[in-house]
Amino acid sequence: MPATDDRTALAEAALRECMPHELPSTVTSVVGKHFGASSCRILLADYGLRFLAPVPTGAGEAVPVDGTAAGRAFASQEPVVVGGDPVTVYLPVSDRGERAGVLHVCLPAPGGTADPRDVEALAGIAAAVAQTLMAVERDTDLYAVARRGRPLTLAAEIQWDLLPRRSAVRPEFHLGAQLEPAYTVCGDNFDWSADGDRLSIGVINGEGTGMPAATLTALAVQALRHARRTGADLADQAMLANEAVWAVHGGRRALSALLLEVDLATGQVQAVDAGSPLAFLTRAGRSEQISLEPQFTLGALEDTVYTEQSFRLEPGDRLTVVSDGVHAALSKTQEGTYRERALARILRATPLAPAPEAARMILRDLAEHVGLIPLEDDAVVVCLDWFGR
Repeated sequence: MPATDDRTALAEAALRECMPHELPSTVTSVVGKHFGASSCRILLADYGLRFLAPVPTGAGEAVPVDGTAAGRAFASQEPVVVGGDPVTVYLPVSDRGERAGVLHVCLPAPGGTADPRDVEALAGIAAAVAQTLMAVERDTDLYAVARRGRPLTLAAEIQWDLLPRRSAVRPEFHLGAQLEPAYTVCGDNFDWSADGDRLSIGVINGEGTGMPAATLTALAVQALRHARRTGADLADQAMLANEAVWAVHGGRRALSALLLEVDLATGQVQAVDAGSPLAFLTRAGRSEQISLEPQFTLGALEDTVYTEQSFRLEPGDRLTVVSDGVHAALSKTQEGTYRERALARILRATPLAPAPEAARMILRDLAEHVGLIPLEDDAVVVCLDWFGR
């Protein structure tokens, strides 16, 4: 049998050469050959982050994220080993912080435990699987089909194709975001982009339902991206997106947005508040809403001039942005909103959870608050953990 490093290198070479749709069978073959594994499967997180589903669809049962060993590996981003013969190993399939799923491997283990060298080598292979997956997933529908626990509406399909990755790790920050309800979402969305100098974040509340909401949001997001890529500052990005929405809808349709730009060298944040998303800062165990001056929603008036406001992040801060589907959601007894009743509590209760897991936990708590699992109204949560340089 090749040495540990050789096994990982051989697997990486095989993954680089396989066709996009052959990734599951290739990793199964490589792990079986070099580790003697009796079973190896890629489990991908579904759109709602509730289940880990095998690829291809029908290759086994989906595994819940909550309350399972596979889910612990996904949430903690650490290998989880379940003793026995065979021993079962779950390894995070993640690339630059984006949590795609887990690699499920069954290894022969007469002593009931896994060799740490095998676990280390398999962790390297799981990372290679993630890198390959991110490179090839747009070339086939295999992985998109596996991620859906049930059919998406057309509006949701548009929104998910519009989204960036749901999480990212950089030296200065850790970001996690989630959109609900995963399979029928209409107009809410988030976007982010990071280069060497700045991190741009946007949370969008699209007006209405169904396809009109989805197409309105798609127009606004693409207009904001176009403006950002031309080098426009945050206020001009909002102005140009406003003009684009106005040009198509003439003031009949509008959408709210919170736009943020973080200076990665200093933690200075520029903000444009164009509607209902709210930002909360958690620092030293205390969570408070960031006070920003609301401005006109995008597309409401033809010649709106937007102004930037600013605040500063300090190392150790968590910035949480939520759409009105979160903070304004009524409880199941209709006696209060989530912001009034529960948001501060959950923000204080999740300081040790990684940003992507914190976003997931907030939406699960929201579902319990409103008594609807899954949620019926659009909801977005973006969590940013700031480390600084």
